[in-house]
Amino acid sequence: MKREYDFSKAERGKFYRKGVKLRLPIYLDVKLQNQVERLAQNKGKDINDIVNHLVRKEVELLDELI
Repeated sequence: MKREYDFSKAERGKFYRKGVKLRLPIYLDVKLQNQVERLAQNKGKDINDIVNHLVRKEVELLDELI
């Protein structure tokens, strides 16, 4: 890393986009990821579909309890 950077030609907000939602990656621990991958493969579905379904059901359950 340089000791000093020249920002004299920088443009403030160059990559800012109003209203854009940031989609964060979610990392599963290795054991859980392997289980979900195996489940997705057995069902013939994409791992994203399986994870979204699991999280959706968990959120619904939490909503019922609260």
